[in-house]
Amino acid sequence: MRIARHRIATALRERGQQARADWVERELPEQVDPAKHAGLLATLRLDLADLADAPSP
Repeated sequence: MRIARHRIATALRERGQQARADWVERELPEQVDPAKHAGLLATLRLDLADLADAPSP
């Protein structure tokens, strides 16, 4: 399973973390592999289940 980068950025923006969302958009690939980026997602306190189930824009 991969997660669209825009879902991660959107989740961060909803929390008011604009700078982190901007960094994610610059640095991560369009499709994020949760296994490869597990540490980063944990640091950002993002729940993979919420991101995977979020509707696409």
